[in-house]
Amino acid sequence: MAEFSHYSEDGNPVMVDISVKKATMRTAKATGFVKLQKSTLDLVDRRLLPKGDLFQIAKIAGIMAAKRNAELIPMCHPLALSFIDVTIELDYDAGGVRIRSEIRLEGKTGAEMEALTAVSIAALTVYDMCKAVDKTMVLEDIKLVEKTGGKSDLIDAP
Repeated sequence: MAEFSHYSEDGNPVMVDISVKKATMRTAKATGFVKLQKSTLDLVDRRLLPKGDLFQIAKIAGIMAAKRNAELIPMCHPLALSFIDVTIELDYDAGGVRIRSEIRLEGKTGAEMEALTAVSIAALTVYDMCKAVDKTMVLEDIKLVEKTGGKSDLIDAP
């Protein structure tokens, strides 16, 4: 099983050893979308959801999730994140809420999982905030759109 980075020679799961890697500046950006009914978009826009201000609560949830990523995903390394941002905006044309995250750090491994976790948990928080008024929501298109640092870069992914 040597060809798989997260398995030992005898087939047991292991965390990848990054102790010999050099720390570099790393960034990651992710996006996602939550499709909502127009009436729900109106309630979000007017800050009239029963559970409060979706923008503030989902942003904080995304930031908290990025910081706790290593506790959620077993083989992820705990990272000292230098910057976390989560933005949430209404997109009436597409019929939903667009979520973006950006993570920065200086470290030995990238922040892709933290960026994806931030978007995913922010999207789940949007779902939780709106579920009393919208039973048709769909979480869509959560993806990594950019990463820099380390062995390979991914810039402006589709």
